Amino acid sequence: MTNVYSLDGILVFGLLFVCTCAYFKKVPRLKTWLLSEKKGVWGVFYKAAVIGTRLHAAVAISCVVMAFYVLFIK
Repeated sequence: MTNVYSLDGILVFGLLFVCTCAYFKKVPRLKTWLLSEKKGVWGVFYKAAVIGTRLHAAVAISCVVMAFYVLFIK
């Protein structure tokens, strides 16, 4: 079980959040509902989606490395 209060738990949560928001950006209904605000608390979802789409190669490599770490090393 991954602990949220450890560094690797925070990294896993952050990667999953960025990947989920990038997926939300591809779905039209979710894009207009969740990613319409660019400021404030709801703007965090928009900013994570932008990070996920612009840095998709780095995010994908980070997900593979983190999955390897969680499954085999930890």
